[in-house]
Amino acid sequence: MIYVIARMELNEGCKDAMLAALAETVPQVLSEDGCIMYTPCLEADEEQQDKYLTIIEAWKNRDLHQAHLAAPHMAKFRDTVKDLRKGCDVKIVAPVM
Repeated sequence: MIYVIARMELNEGCKDAMLAALAETVPQVLSEDGCIMYTPCLEADEEQQDKYLTIIEAWKNRDLHQAHLAAPHMAKFRDTVKDLRKGCDVKIVAPVM
């Protein structure tokens, strides 16, 4: 299993549009082969909730995650949100215990 932590810095005033894009995309991702968890999260600090959005994911393996990245709905998602975020920092980790 792998975990993916994708932290996005949002452009000012774009949180609601990002959440709308995710509302369409999340059910598609959850139905993908190998997806265990795909959970968008806002910062716990209310002052930062309009600035950052993090998606926490769990996948059965890295190959299935790579297939997810190549899925047509993910290409559509990336195109939809390209102007909503400044960038995205992605970390992929695997449990050791």
